[in-house]
Amino acid sequence: MSEQPRRYLIVGPSWVGDMVMAQSLFITLKKLYPDCIIDVVAPEWSLPILERMPQVNRGIALAVKHGEFSLLKRIKTGLSLREKGYTHSIILPRSWKSALVPFFARAKTRTGYRGEMRYGLLNDIRQLDKNILKQTVQRYVAHAYEADLNQAPEIPFPELEVDTGNRERLIKKLGLDMSRPVIAMMPGAEYGPAKQWPEKYYKELARLLIDKGYQVWVVGSAKEKVLGQTIAEGLGKYAINLSGETELVDAIDLLSCAEQAVSNDSGLMHVAAATGIKVNAIYGSSTPDYTPPLTDNAVIYYKALNCSPCFKRVCPLGTTDCLKNIESDSIYGNIIS
Repeated sequence: MSEQPRRYLIVGPSWVGDMVMAQSLFITLKKLYPDCIIDVVAPEWSLPILERMPQVNRGIALAVKHGEFSLLKRIKTGLSLREKGYTHSIILPRSWKSALVPFFARAKTRTGYRGEMRYGLLNDIRQLDKNILKQTVQRYVAHAYEADLNQAPEIPFPELEVDTGNRERLIKKLGLDMSRPVIAMMPGAEYGPAKQWPEKYYKELARLLIDKGYQVWVVGSAKEKVLGQTIAEGLGKYAINLSGETELVDAIDLLSCAEQAVSNDSGLMHVAAATGIKVNAIYGSSTPDYTPPLTDNAVIYYKALNCSPCFKRVCPLGTTDCLKNIESDSIYGNIIS
């Protein structure tokens, strides 16, 4: 009798970039267990992103807001999944509440790192060694293996599928002129201003690129619409603010049109990397040692000051020198070289 395939219930993270990085885990599971079935419990906004990951069988919406406890919703979701017969579950967040759905779904093996008194909810508790698993993605991928690792695992890079039909629809809908090569800019950072390269630097860089024969697309959410307009304003028809004009999943298809992207350390940086384009990644309060763009096609800008990385949302010194000391001319030179 042939062995039944493993059925995984993965509890995914709540941030865009982390969800993209989680694909490295899904790819690894498929390499180790080619017949395994992977379902992912995730925020509803992320389901279209999961649909672009061929390793994922199904995305399951957890209808709670970021940071919301919602005990009854989590129990109800878990109970609704009992009939699926999950043999394994991996809980990527380290909170107590994140382990509730697999427990009530009766997943047989429930794997996760020690944290917030999850004894009982997890029955395969791992000890996180931050000296070995320095990067977020390494910590995710390590869960694919049967025991704690004594060295960092190999990391397969995320590869989000591009919907060429949707891409052509967006180009037509938004009236985009593809006669000039595209540089995408992602100036937003949901985490806070300590991760945002100054908008005037983005504007300076955009002006240099347009004068060189490029067009610039500013990509972001509706929250960044004013920021995008500030950058594009006065630069002419080749500076286009697309912030808030599309859905998150559309960014995959639009970014695939670009030759390169310039981005803060943000979720869209990881989306761009997963489309295969060259990424110019700018780090301020965070560090590429922890969350690098997962691609071989990237240039990283990081000053590594004595106060770096502080991981603060707002610069404790009030200077943001870690970002201000990265000049637009240096990024421009790397783009056109």
